[in-house]
Amino acid sequence: MNTDNQLLEAINRYFPVEQRGIQSYSALTLAYLGDAVYEIIIRTLIVENHLGRVKSLHKQSSRLVNAKAQATLMASIQESLTEKECSIYKRGRNTKSHSVAKNAEVHDYRIATGFETLMGYLYLNGEMERCLQLIKLGLPSIL
Repeated sequence: MNTDNQLLEAINRYFPVEQRGIQSYSALTLAYLGDAVYEIIIRTLIVENHLGRVKSLHKQSSRLVNAKAQATLMASIQESLTEKECSIYKRGRNTKSHSVAKNAEVHDYRIATGFETLMGYLYLNGEMERCLQLIKLGLPSIL
C-alpha cells in the first residue's frame, strides 16, 4: 500500500480497525467511497476558487458531481489509465446496481459508477496523488 494519503492514515490512527485487503471490497462499496472522495475534491476546488453563498457553491459543485459529468470526465482520461486502473474501472462499470440516479441515463450512470470505483480504489490504496492527477487531467472536459 502506498502512503501518500494522510487523511486515511489519520483515520486509521484515530479509529483503529483490522485492516482488510482492498480486494475484499465490492465494486459498489468502492464506488460509494469514491463518490465522496471525488465530491470533497470538487467542493474544495470550488470553495478555494470562488466566493459566494453556499447555494451558489452547491450549484457549481452539482454541475461537476453528477453521472453525466463523471462519464464525460472518464471518457477524457480513459486512455491515460494504467492496465490495473482500467481493470478497476471496468469492474465498477460492469457491476449491476439496483438503482439509477434520478436524471441520469443508464449508460452515464454505469460509467460514473466505474469512475467512482476507481476513485475509491485509489483512495483506499493510498494513491491520492494519482487520483488528483486523473481528476486534473479530466476536469477541463467538464468545465
